[in-house]
Amino acid sequence: MADTNVSARSGPERPRVGDLLRPFRDYRLLAWTWVRSAAQYPLSMILMSLAVAVSVLTQAGAVIILFGHAGSLSGFTVYEGLMVFALAASAFGIADLFIGSVERLGRHIRTGSLDAMLIRPVSPLIQLAADEFSPRRLGKVVPALALLGVSLAGADIEWTVAKALLLPTMLLSGVLICGAIWVITACLQFFVADAREAANTLTYGGQALSEYPLAIYGAEIVRSVTYVVPIAFISWQPALFVLDRSDPLGMPEGLRYAGPFVAVLLCVCAALVWRFGLRHYRSTGS
Repeated sequence: MADTNVSARSGPERPRVGDLLRPFRDYRLLAWTWVRSAAQYPLSMILMSLAVAVSVLTQAGAVIILFGHAGSLSGFTVYEGLMVFALAASAFGIADLFIGSVERLGRHIRTGSLDAMLIRPVSPLIQLAADEFSPRRLGKVVPALALLGVSLAGADIEWTVAKALLLPTMLLSGVLICGAIWVITACLQFFVADAREAANTLTYGGQALSEYPLAIYGAEIVRSVTYVVPIAFISWQPALFVLDRSDPLGMPEGLRYAGPFVAVLLCVCAALVWRFGLRHYRSTGS
C-alpha cells in the first residue's frame, strides 16, 4: 500500500495555473519596466505618439480621398473601404504593440545580447517581444480602432448577434495572424542576420496590401495572400462577413469563417519555426 502511494506521488505533476500564466506575467513586468523608462520623458513620449497617430490618419485620409473620387472600388463605398483599412491597421497596430520588437532579432544576434537572454529564467521570445516596449505605439492602435468604429457606424450593415459576437473574434484572429507572421519572418535572422528588410516586405508590405479591398488586385495575388501568406484573413474576409458580400473573385464562402482556425494554425507554425531557429542558433562569441 505504501509503495502505491509513493508511485502515485512520484508521477508527473499537472501544470499549475500559475505556470501557464507565467509568460504573460513576465511580459507584463518587462513591458512595465520600459513604460516607466519612457515615462521619464513624458513630453517626448506624447509628441512621438501624436506623430504616429498623424501618420495613421494620413493613410486613412488617402483611402477616403481615393474612394471619394472613385465613388466605389470593386463595389466598396467610402465607409466600406475605410472599414477594410481600419481592420488591417488595428490588427497590425496591436500586433506591433505587443510583439513587433521581435523584428530586431538580428541586432541582438550581432551584438551578442541574445546570449544574455538565453541564460535568464524568462523565455527569450518574451524578452524579445517586450524589448523597448513603448506606449507611443498606441498612436497606431487608438486612431485605427476609432476609424473602425466610425466605418462600422457609417457602412450599411445589417447587424445580427452572430456578427456582433464574431467580429471581435475575427479582429483577435487578425492580431494573432499578424503576430505569427512577425515571429516567422523574424526567425529568418537566425540564418541571415541582415534579413530584417526582407522580412519587412511581408509584415509592413502585407499591411499595405491588406488596407484595401483585395478585389482590386489580380486573382493570383489574392490566392497567394489567402493560401500562402494568409493576410486575407486579417481584413478582407472579415469585411466580406460583416457586409454579407460574396467574394468578387469567386473564393469559397466558407473562408470568411476560417480566420480563428488559420490564426491557431499559424501560431503553432510560428512556435515551431521559433524553436527550430533557436536550436540552430550559434553564438557570436562576443
